[in-house]
Formats: sequence, structure tokens, C-alpha cells
Amino acid sequence: MFDPACPTRRLLDRIGTKWFSMAVKVLAEAEPDEVGFAELRRRIPGISQKMLASTLQGMAADGLLTRRVEAANPPRVHYRLTPLGRSLDAPLAAVRAWAEEHMAEIDEAGAAAG
Repeated sequence: MFDPACPTRRLLDRIGTKWFSMAVKVLAEAEPDEVGFAELRRRIPGISQKMLASTLQGMAADGLLTRRVEAANPPRVHYRLTPLGRSLDAPLAAVRAWAEEHMAEIDEAGAAAG
């Protein structure tokens, strides 16, 4: 894991942001439907247009989602997880469940140390 070429490290570099996890969750919940860019932005509170675009571009480059451009003015872009992207939903859900169960303890420890 400490070697920059380690697969685990390389994966965590890609999926380790809160925006990535939220995008996977929103897209997984929409299955089998696509989700438009504007709808994704509405469903992910606090994300900027630039950060969402960057997150989605990285996910598409990694083969985790497909994007479909609808000819309109302005063009509408729709996203859907690939089977590879869907396979991340369960592991990320486990991390979210762990966080919900233990975040209060972590917050308390941080407050005691601070």
C-alpha cells in the first residue's frame, strides 16, 4: 500500500473523495435509469459544477460510467454506471454504514484531543 504503484493505493487515489462516493450512490440509486448532469448536481449538495464535471470525467475515463450527450441547446448530458461502477456501490455502502455507526465516537475523540 505504501508503494505508489500498489493497486490499492492507486484505487484509493481515484475513489477516496466524498464527491466520488456520493456520485456512485446517486447513480446506483437511479439504476437502471440515467441521471442528467443538472439532476446529479441537485442530488449532491455542496458540489460545484466544476468539481462534478471533473469527478464524472475521471469516472468515465476509468470505465465506471457511461455518458450520453443529447443534442439540445445547450446539450444535455446523461450518466449511468457501468457494471464495473455498480460493483463499487456495495463496498462504498459498507464504508458509509461504518461511518454512520462510528462517526460520533470519532468526533468525541477528536473533541477530547483538541
